[in-house]
Amino acid sequence: MKEETKIIQNILSDPLTGAISTPIYQTSTYVQKSPGVHKGFDYTRTNNPTRKILEQLISKMEYGFSGIAFSSGLAAIDAVLKLLKSKEEIIAVDDIYGGTFRTMKLYNKFGIITKFIDTTESNNAITNITKKTKLIWLETPTNPTLKISDIKEISKRSKKINKNILIVVDNTFASPVIQNPIKLGADIVIHSATKYLSGHSDVLSGLVIVKDQNIYEELKYIQNSTGGVLSPFDSWLTIRGIQTLYLRVKKQSKNAFKISNYLNDKKRKLGIDKIYYPGLYYHKNHDIALKQQKYFGSIISFSLIKDTEEMARKVVTSTKLFKLAESLGGTKSLICNPSTMTHKSIPFDIRIKSGIQSSLIRLSVGIENVEDLIEDISQALIMII
Repeated sequence: MKEETKIIQNILSDPLTGAISTPIYQTSTYVQKSPGVHKGFDYTRTNNPTRKILEQLISKMEYGFSGIAFSSGLAAIDAVLKLLKSKEEIIAVDDIYGGTFRTMKLYNKFGIITKFIDTTESNNAITNITKKTKLIWLETPTNPTLKISDIKEISKRSKKINKNILIVVDNTFASPVIQNPIKLGADIVIHSATKYLSGHSDVLSGLVIVKDQNIYEELKYIQNSTGGVLSPFDSWLTIRGIQTLYLRVKKQSKNAFKISNYLNDKKRKLGIDKIYYPGLYYHKNHDIALKQQKYFGSIISFSLIKDTEEMARKVVTSTKLFKLAESLGGTKSLICNPSTMTHKSIPFDIRIKSGIQSSLIRLSVGIENVEDLIEDISQALIMII
């Protein structure tokens, strides 16, 4: 079966009633035949039938051993960081999501240090490995400058140095439609399922997919101990969203490709300085994206010739179809200024070093008509020139 068919067919009808829609098992506890003897469920923090269906579904989509569903993307990230012990180190991509940056800095006080480096050059990751390195943490594409790291090369070379290093890939910006990191050598894949997987801006959800049983058991123990589980209803919403994932991501990627080329052709006229989109031929990592991804995705970032937050503010408040909001991956197109919104918590010097300019604007392209979207962003840019 093709991937689109697998998603739909892997969501089985309810064996008890024949219901075509996954039932929402809205229960906290379960009746047991005798102490410790039950049907695989004893308490919903530990396990829940609706959540289990989601976990099995995402595991199949990402070619993993198993999935684990969390109450948010950051809850998923936090659980993975709990795999580390004091004095162990992380090598992480420098252009990292602001929430991940905050969480990693929080772990500094427990003696866990993160080195933020440019992993688009694989050698940067490899040469920074030490005896203390436990995780190599990649986002590809990154948020918000769409850098691409070579998952396969970094995985292969790092394992030659130390087979116990875990390769973690935040696959939120790509989704399983665009790339499958475990097939490329990753050990752990993370999704903020709030974004593309759910797809309708109506749920907070985080997913972790692991390649083997040992990692699964350790993470499952962490989740059960700390309680960051996804509710049955939010599990159901995520399952429902996933059913249209392929349709949405293909349409969004097609729209973004057209918009990026339009902005590139008209960039001087529109007051644009740099455009960040892996589908553009001159993108630094375009060749890796061609090799690693099925599509180029639906996120476009660009900076302005007049590089100030004030100029960015004028643009992001002048669009009519692109709604000013954080988050991404939903059916509606969104626009934001990362330096004052999603990445505000990252110190200014680190933001600039990783390419997040004050005027940087990030577009999350939705499923609307692409000509309408082009007209909307054009009028907003022309207005401030």
